[in-house]
Amino acid sequence: MSAKGQRPVMGIIGWKNSGKTTLVVALVRELTARGFRVATVKHAHHAFDIDQPGKDSYQHREAGAQDVIVSSGARWAHMHEIRNEDEPELDDLLPRIPIETDIIIVEGFKRDAHPKIEVIPPDFEGTPLALEDDQIVAIASDSDSLPEVSVPVMGRSTPIEVADFIIDFLNLPASGPHAQ
Repeated sequence: MSAKGQRPVMGIIGWKNSGKTTLVVALVRELTARGFRVATVKHAHHAFDIDQPGKDSYQHREAGAQDVIVSSGARWAHMHEIRNEDEPELDDLLPRIPIETDIIIVEGFKRDAHPKIEVIPPDFEGTPLALEDDQIVAIASDSDSLPEVSVPVMGRSTPIEVADFIIDFLNLPASGPHAQ
């Protein structure tokens, strides 16, 4: 289990353009193929919008609604406007994930306290965060020139290996409860 509560959480962190999103997408595909219900939480360092000007829901928010839920037969989305509030912490967001979720993959939130895998690109010339953060439990990198680290190093381009590590680290069964 995770230090973040009752559901397993694994973070994927690294510097900008390190390949975090590519690895997260591959992990979600691999874990769902194994029968796990996966949720993701992504930190953005900039303002973003999933809504479009002119749409009804956009107009609702622009008029002052703090929460807007848009629902259809294919999906639903909940948008919450932060007005005169601090940015939520990861601990504030995780309870919003449905309880039926088997594993939560967090992209970013590198300063938060939860188990994390650091993604390091092949051309990396800096110092791995794993040397300073004891919450980093592994590194995913295809670099041949990493300094000595005390955590396992896996291939960044081998999501099956990384998924196996996550399942083992979080003490999950090899196949999720929704495996076919």
